[in-house]
Amino acid sequence: MSSLPDPVRRLAAWCVVILLVSGVVYVGIRLCAEFRTAVVPVLLALLGTALLGPFHRRLVRAGVNRSVAAGVTCLAVLAVVGGAVYIVVAALVDSGDQIVASLKDAAQGVAEHFGAAGTSLDDMASNARELATKFGGTAASGVISGVSVVGESLAMAVLALLLVFFFLRDSDRAVSTLRTAAPEGTADGLEAMARRAFQAVEGFMRGTSLIAFIDAVCITVGLLVLDVPGAVGLGALVFVGAYVPYLGAFVSGTVAVLVALADRGFVIALWALGVVLAVQVLEGHVLQPVIQSRTVQMHPAVVMLAITAGASVAGILGMLLAVPLTAAAFGVLYELRRRYAAPGSPGTSPGGPAAPSSPDSPSAPPATGS
Repeated sequence: MSSLPDPVRRLAAWCVVILLVSGVVYVGIRLCAEFRTAVVPVLLALLGTALLGPFHRRLVRAGVNRSVAAGVTCLAVLAVVGGAVYIVVAALVDSGDQIVASLKDAAQGVAEHFGAAGTSLDDMASNARELATKFGGTAASGVISGVSVVGESLAMAVLALLLVFFFLRDSDRAVSTLRTAAPEGTADGLEAMARRAFQAVEGFMRGTSLIAFIDAVCITVGLLVLDVPGAVGLGALVFVGAYVPYLGAFVSGTVAVLVALADRGFVIALWALGVVLAVQVLEGHVLQPVIQSRTVQMHPAVVMLAITAGASVAGILGMLLAVPLTAAAFGVLYELRRRYAAPGSPGTSPGGPAAPSSPDSPSAPPATGS
């Protein structure tokens, strides 16, 4: 080894470090996937705590008992989320027949256009019946599997809501619990990294929620002006989809345009598409730079890569969790660079953000220990 040039030795050392880190990350991901029914509720509860923490702290400052404040916060979230889900589902159910009718008309036009090639709706229907008969057992097992997935999702949602209650109630003891569990001499560093990570997650959730609210209001107003059915429900769908950057806006906007096409025709659908595109331009060129730059800074390429990786690991849930977890990782890396970089390096510049230290700032990821 000593006979190798110095650059080669440094490269070898970095390769060893990268391999070790990659192995640890891979094992961690596999363990999280194996114990997803316990890990996912904890992650969702941390996101919920980051979003609801300011409201809970205001109630506590107003003299409300911490347990009562946590319970009121969770009930408010349950009412808001339940109402939004009901509005979205009701709006889509009401417009479902219209969407199916428009798709059927499109299929009829395609069948008539390519009728000479032997394509007809009757042939397609007969083939569909044969396939349904042939694969009926597979479909039935798929339905049973889907029911089990729904049950598991509901159980995780209930567990996440309960964890949000405990995290909010016991958040004042998070720092002391973390310092008690930290190895000797590492308490300050771990506390600083935990503060930085939670600050990044809270900033992402707060900024995304504000952007989602503005997007939903603008699109809802536009759809109401165009007299598109289910405009409020579609606006709620836009709000929910905004928590998955880029992809969520595309899907929710597509649904809005499809509903407009089914009920109001091609011209109104074009106007609806214009409204959606205008809101997306407003978000990309005004809201994102102004709001997200003050909460968490990540390059769009990093966001897209994080979403892709999250989707490959855990599907839709992975896409939802990927960006805030990446923001937390960036916060930890920034804190490590700020604490251990050489004086005068970019990571220690005076203009960089500092870890929160005021009582109203999020201290660390809440712990349930006493």
